[in-house]
Amino acid sequence: MPDHIVLWEWLAFAVRWTHVITAIAWIGSSFYFVALDLGLTKAPGLPKGAHGEEWQVHGGGFYHINKYLVAPERMPDHLTWFKWESYMTWISGAALLMVVYWAGANLYLIDTAKADLAVWQAILISGGSLALGWLIYDTLCKSRLGETPTVLMLLLFVALVVMGWGYTQVFTGRAALLHLGAFTATIMTANVFFIIMPNQRIVVADLKAGRAPDPKYGKIAKLRSTHNNYLTLPVIFLMLSNHYPLAFASQYNWLIAALIFLMGVTIRHFFNTMHARKGMVWWTWAVTVVLFIMVMWLSSAGLNQDTLEQAEARPLTPVETRFAEAEGFQQVSDIVMGRCSMCHAREPGYEGIYHAPKGVFLETPADIAKLAREIYVQSGLTNAMPPANVTYMEPQEREQVIRWFRAAGAGDLAGL
Repeated sequence: MPDHIVLWEWLAFAVRWTHVITAIAWIGSSFYFVALDLGLTKAPGLPKGAHGEEWQVHGGGFYHINKYLVAPERMPDHLTWFKWESYMTWISGAALLMVVYWAGANLYLIDTAKADLAVWQAILISGGSLALGWLIYDTLCKSRLGETPTVLMLLLFVALVVMGWGYTQVFTGRAALLHLGAFTATIMTANVFFIIMPNQRIVVADLKAGRAPDPKYGKIAKLRSTHNNYLTLPVIFLMLSNHYPLAFASQYNWLIAALIFLMGVTIRHFFNTMHARKGMVWWTWAVTVVLFIMVMWLSSAGLNQDTLEQAEARPLTPVETRFAEAEGFQQVSDIVMGRCSMCHAREPGYEGIYHAPKGVFLETPADIAKLAREIYVQSGLTNAMPPANVTYMEPQEREQVIRWFRAAGAGDLAGL
């Protein structure tokens, strides 16, 4: 029977798989309808009330699509609603946040050098900030600023930058960017759940009752959909950033995130303009390249890592102490130092490696104790590390890693 760590790893994998699948479905349908809406043309013979039409070909068939700004005179018996893609993306993402960052708060979420938080405090800030962000955003949209979309978008950008900076003050760099992505994704899904879908239901109910729908509901939904359109690409970057230390381990990671939000605007502006048949605004790609060069410069200029001396002087946390005092720790330390530390060092010695892969350091007892679970999974249960076993780690050494980890009584998931 697999131990609980194996089961937990597979749970995380299953949830992540679900999250990726539903995100593809949501983003795909969102981008499709934005392109469809912008590509509509007026033509003679449109049905009464139709705003425009589009002819498309796919999969060997032809599709003729008409759009009604409010609704047709007669509602069809069957109406397809696009909502579950968004809902399930957020639900699976929230589950993944809990599995990885809440259950692994001591490793992935809390940075004691920034804020010495208890696990429950870190989780409260994590979940509470997502709810608070939506309330602030929704209040701004419902204010008079809703009548000036450009000003509202600028304020939204400022709010996202401030939140990004705020997250870096309390969480690890990895968790900070991930939470900024979750913060943004929460706004997007809440737009669908609380605004877009209810407004569409009001319109449908009015039509079925023979009343003329109020056009304001479509206008409100359009504003929120526009925000979602421009926020999608930055959210994807932020969700992927936890795999790339040059993005999250920089002291300027919040500025990197700010530039990524601007890149989301320039890229979407190009495609939105193209789909609207208003030409190819190639200058947006020049701006995007400049922004990305700035991102790369910031990442290398502000690489945020402790020195070897600081790492050696750092006191161990209670969780780390449990692993450092477990039977077999010294043997495992020798194994890790001999097989892993030439790459996973603050100044790597392995040819062609300039930065420790994934920002993982394995040079000190504190480093090894902190990453006990990762060492156990990557080099004990599996042979994922070292890659291609380039340092010839022996099977008995992997067995030693397994015995050490289990000797620590690693049954407390919150401490892993």
